[in-house]
Amino acid sequence: MIPVAEFKQFSEQQPAFKLLKPWWDVLAEYLTVAMLMIGVFGCTLQVTQDKIICLPSHEPRENLSEAPCRQLLPQGLSEQMEGLQEVSGLKNNLDLQQYSFINQLCYEEALHWYPKYFPYLVVIHTLIFMVCSSFWFKFPGTSSKIEHFTSILGKCFDSPWTTRALSEVSGENRKGHATGRAIATVEAGAGLGKAGEGEKGKIVAEPEKVVSEPPAVTLLDKKEGEQAKALFEKVRKFRVHVEEGDILYTMYIRQMVLKVCKFFAILVYNLIYVEKISFVVTCTVETSRFTGYASFCCNHTKAHLFSKLAFCYISFVCVYGITCLYTLYWLFHRPLKEYSFRSVREDTGMGDIPDVKNDFAFMLHLIDQYDPLYSKRFAVFLSEVSESRLKQLNLNHEWTPEKLRQKLQRNSKGQLELSLCMLPGLPDTVFELSEVEALRLEAISDITFPPALSQLVHLQELSLLHSPTRLPFSSHVFLRDRLKVIRIKCEELREVPLWVFGLRGLEELHLEGLFPPELARAATLESLRELKQLKVLSLRSNAGKVPASVTDVASHLQRLSLHNDGARLLALNSLKKLAVLRELELVACGLERIPHAVFSLGALQELDLKDNHLRSIEEILSFQHCRKLVTLRLWHNQIAYVPEHVRKLRVLEQLYLSHNKLEALPTQLGMCSGLRLLDVSHNGLRSLPPELGLLQNLQHLALSYNALEALPDEIFFCCKLRTLLLGYNHLSQLSPQVGALRALSRLELKGNRLEALPEELGNCGGLKKVGLLVEDTLYEGLPAEIRQKMEEE
Repeated sequence: MIPVAEFKQFSEQQPAFKLLKPWWDVLAEYLTVAMLMIGVFGCTLQVTQDKIICLPSHEPRENLSEAPCRQLLPQGLSEQMEGLQEVSGLKNNLDLQQYSFINQLCYEEALHWYPKYFPYLVVIHTLIFMVCSSFWFKFPGTSSKIEHFTSILGKCFDSPWTTRALSEVSGENRKGHATGRAIATVEAGAGLGKAGEGEKGKIVAEPEKVVSEPPAVTLLDKKEGEQAKALFEKVRKFRVHVEEGDILYTMYIRQMVLKVCKFFAILVYNLIYVEKISFVVTCTVETSRFTGYASFCCNHTKAHLFSKLAFCYISFVCVYGITCLYTLYWLFHRPLKEYSFRSVREDTGMGDIPDVKNDFAFMLHLIDQYDPLYSKRFAVFLSEVSESRLKQLNLNHEWTPEKLRQKLQRNSKGQLELSLCMLPGLPDTVFELSEVEALRLEAISDITFPPALSQLVHLQELSLLHSPTRLPFSSHVFLRDRLKVIRIKCEELREVPLWVFGLRGLEELHLEGLFPPELARAATLESLRELKQLKVLSLRSNAGKVPASVTDVASHLQRLSLHNDGARLLALNSLKKLAVLRELELVACGLERIPHAVFSLGALQELDLKDNHLRSIEEILSFQHCRKLVTLRLWHNQIAYVPEHVRKLRVLEQLYLSHNKLEALPTQLGMCSGLRLLDVSHNGLRSLPPELGLLQNLQHLALSYNALEALPDEIFFCCKLRTLLLGYNHLSQLSPQVGALRALSRLELKGNRLEALPEELGNCGGLKKVGLLVEDTLYEGLPAEIRQKMEEE
């Protein structure tokens, strides 16, 4: 005997797969179990009991064509038949072996195939139904996706983050409804108050006190937060993988169509052949030579039971078929390859939950037939808003206020600065550090400043380097008059957030980014009219001209810096309108001449033309119109000579000519009597004009990295000289006149051809060992008393 449990393997699936079995699949499964029991029961009877029992017929040969088994019919029917003869007590003279032979022979020859194989057919058909129902759970191309989906679905359903996210949303909705009711009550109370004015009995309409219990939000520890983060990544990858095709949907339809076809085939042939199940069977075989008889009357012992089982089986098959037909109607009547989370978005308030398609949508439709709550909880992990909240929570766990305070440092301005770099978001705990004065955020994506930003009451400087930032209106109102300095760095200048140009209290604006190639020539920048307090504007880009919007702040802009990274700046006429500009930097702007627009800046005090392509500076004469110019930086260019009319710059205090191609200096340079700093290092100077000794106000002289072989003694007439840099030249000796520089505190002599140092260095009272940069052997050659004096603090 075969136990029914042996057939379980044909329909056995993982317990998690039940999520994808709607009610019709469950009903069909129970029907197949019932049909299988019918088949197994019939097979058992076939094996354990005699199949057929036959007796020889005593009818004459000539009557063999008539029914030989009329005498075996029930009595009621026998009386209606003509010529019925009662035969009883006849001896057949057959032994047991002959009866067995006849029974077996008549079973094979005379019994119709349908009652003979009925139970086996039931078992076979039922097994085919089972295989069709569970094939997509076994086929490698579909079972892997189903297994992955059910695994992720179970984790999403049980995740503490799902509970927290839905609880927060329900809490916000409850809070919103409560706020609405409170506002309505206040308005109603105000109306009553106006109606009761003038009455002695004063009616005070107080708003209804709404007591709303906060939702029971689960607190996530760090491990649970990391697990939820991994779930978001799994869901994202699974969605991309499954939405590419529709193999699950196609496989389910195919197996359902196969079951319907199988149902019609079974129903038709069973209805045709079920009448072949008969209790009495006439058997005519040529066995008279062995038994003496050629016709037999046989009794199919299980015919009555098989007819009842057939009726039950056909009934189950009909119900099964109707279920399959309903499933086909469901498959083709509804758009199962598209799934909308509209109701979930309305219930949860997560408006960014995307709709899905193909196999992903089909599985969610099946899940809804099991329990719609699964889809609702699963949708939490499709929401970017939910993911950002989780990231925020993990950030807050990782970056506690105590850890952030350890990163506080004083910047170059003496401000207390917090610098954060390459984080997945901005921790909310940042806003608990009310002492922060400068906030620097670098490579942090999708920053949104919350209302808690108002807690940073001392914030004055904000740096956003490759950190896209959104600023809600409430936070913008807070920063609008408080923020003094902002630095923005991005790939393209059009990524600069618009709220930056509405900060009315801003004093310094530093922007770094490129204009798109098609916009570089126009160099269009947002209007700066709202920036009434702006004093410093720095722009590092590839602009083809000075942005026209710079003139919006012409009346109060004091410092303008344009760094063009080598791109040529063509149009500079708008500079003429900057009447109060004090400092101008045109760095790496591809300039070959000093722009004429610069000479119109009467308030200009500092000019920096670093890293351009200047070869000639004949226009330097025009700087006499810039009567307040005190600092001129012409370093890192290709200047070959300095014109003689440099003498006109009598108010100039600092002149930077380093990293050029100078081979000589004009004698007229000594007539710049106001010069305090002169830097001509990194050139090709071989000698110096003695007239430099006329610079009585000179305090800093840089001559390093030239080809000087000797210094004129007149250099040492500059008695106010504090820094003298002579390193890496070809000097073979240092004049004893150096002792006249009483104020000298820094002297560089490294990289020369000196054999000894003059003892007169001891007369330089301000020169100490730390300020003397020279080879150790030369320093050791000084007298001991001079070295001792230099080493004294």
